[in-house]
Amino acid sequence: MVVLKVGDVAPDFETVDDTGKRFKLHEYRGKKIVLYFYPKDFTPGCTAEACSLRDDYQIFEGAGID
Repeated sequence: MVVLKVGDVAPDFETVDDTGKRFKLHEYRGKKIVLYFYPKDFTPGCTAEACSLRDDYQIFEGAGID
């Protein structure tokens, strides 16, 4: 497992997003983005984190983060 620190460049990867669209990290190089990962659906901790991310969406958007 790769352990990253704040400011490190994330290794490139591809995956499929929640709509079925392919996501390729290299297409976002040079842009500010938030990558959100969580370990398990329908758990109290993950739900609280997801709600916090949702609630702070306008903060990210205002900072020019996709």
